Amino acid sequence: MGLLENVILKEREIENERLELAGKNSLYFLSTGLTLRNCTLVLKVPASRLRITGARFIDCTFEVKQELKNHQAWVGGSLKGCRFTGRLTGCDFGHWPEYSSLPWYRLGSIEDCDFTEARLDGCRIMGSDPATIRFPKWPCFTILDPIRRARELNSVQWPGGFRPIVVEGEYRDPPCTTAVMLYAPSLAKRRDTTEQAFRAVVERFDFIVY
Repeated sequence: MGLLENVILKEREIENERLELAGKNSLYFLSTGLTLRNCTLVLKVPASRLRITGARFIDCTFEVKQELKNHQAWVGGSLKGCRFTGRLTGCDFGHWPEYSSLPWYRLGSIEDCDFTEARLDGCRIMGSDPATIRFPKWPCFTILDPIRRARELNSVQWPGGFRPIVVEGEYRDPPCTTAVMLYAPSLAKRRDTTEQAFRAVVERFDFIVY
């Protein structure tokens, strides 16, 4: 692959438009001073070619056409009233200023968003109230307030030795984690078990949405 062309959107307000982020040789920056309102964003690029650095999204729809993996950059933007479709794996949303010293990570937020038509696997809500967010149903499931509930969650035996939340050590979940979204079929495959085995444990907790 040759040099990437930077596509930078900043310092403007865009309303009621459909934006396709799909260039095979493009690196997209949705940057400071950018406000997108009532827009549809069609995402067909990997996480490495999508940077969110201080943009605001209001009542937008994100159509994720190519699975978006390990995209923590959502915490560099503000999301309000947005809707997501498609597959997202290892993505973080919300307010997580400790993620980086760069200034736009102090502005991250999420509220009133709808993930009911998305597939979320290993995604997290950070530093924001998940009560305003609509999560996908089974086979996805969402653990609310996982840090405070860690002892309860880890006191039962999950299938395949899975630990839903880690509060100690190098790979612990940050204290600002307010929700964790998981996808049972992927978990079952990785842990050599079944979706039904996960469902049996999930049903035991009233703070898990499924």
